[in-house]
Amino acid sequence: MIQIYHNPRCGKSRNCLAFVEDTKQEYEIIPYLTETPTFDELKELLKKLDLKPIELIRTKEKIWIENYKGKDLSNDEIVQAMIDNPILIERPIVVKDGKAIIGRDLDKVASFLD
Repeated sequence: MIQIYHNPRCGKSRNCLAFVEDTKQEYEIIPYLTETPTFDELKELLKKLDLKPIELIRTKEKIWIENYKGKDLSNDEIVQAMIDNPILIERPIVVKDGKAIIGRDLDKVASFLD
């Protein structure tokens, strides 16, 4: 089953969700802002994405700039920052068959879901 880590206030996330719906494949919405992944879940998601924690951070978010930017943070500290402030997690994230992508580009999502 497809999972989509979704923020309903984000246009890219809404577009990705609509695209996934149109595929008629079974999917599950994960509202990560209100159902924040645990530390281990986020680490596993990073493995599926094949990304370092900093690569999943929305570095232009005010919370990041005011609290974390320029600090020498370990990967675990960056993961914890995303758990403490899930708005920092890049979105949407689409998961299928043990792999994941950031679904901002619908052409990539289409290839990923095929």
